[in-house]
Amino acid sequence: MAQALNYLNESASQTAGPYVHIGCAPAFSGIEGVFDGLDLGSCMTNARTNGERIRISGQLLDGLGTPVRDGIIEIWQADHSGLFNSPSETRGKADPNFSCWGRQPTGKTNGKYAFETIKPGRIPHHSGAMQAPHICFWVAARGVNLGLHTRLYFADEAEANAEDPVLSQIEQRVRLSTIIAELAGDEYRFDIHLQGDQETIFFDI
Repeated sequence: MAQALNYLNESASQTAGPYVHIGCAPAFSGIEGVFDGLDLGSCMTNARTNGERIRISGQLLDGLGTPVRDGIIEIWQADHSGLFNSPSETRGKADPNFSCWGRQPTGKTNGKYAFETIKPGRIPHHSGAMQAPHICFWVAARGVNLGLHTRLYFADEAEANAEDPVLSQIEQRVRLSTIIAELAGDEYRFDIHLQGDQETIFFDI
């Protein structure tokens, strides 16, 4: 027998909230034994990884500059030769000692994150032009219903950045600095602003 349409009402929609840490980074959340001690994506390199070792750190911030304490940040990048550790990579064999992918939760009190990785090589754009070294970022957090995509470019790759076919398409040139990481001491600083005057450039992909 058919039921009345109002018998089972639609559940209220809700964002991931604090559960994103529990599900994606259980060790970080104090839950042991899920991934043999290390959360997936927490370590991208080993002692045999080729390329220049770098550290990227920053904060995830909301429109008021307040740290977002329950975010998850994932990165995807090429290895030092510009190759990806992926079955769809047809240009050559990527470094087997580099994952090309990482995941880090933002700090519970300060919204900070950090990745230990290597500087990526240049990769071709679909137009045939070479892209500048960059790292793709994906951001999820409470209030973010769909993950946000952005890129990190390196300030010390100015010549390659000037040739990059993706950067050249950004009309608001004054906002380019929001996706350029500056070298601060021995690490690259990359803060991600979800809204506000310093809002990071996000890509619709």
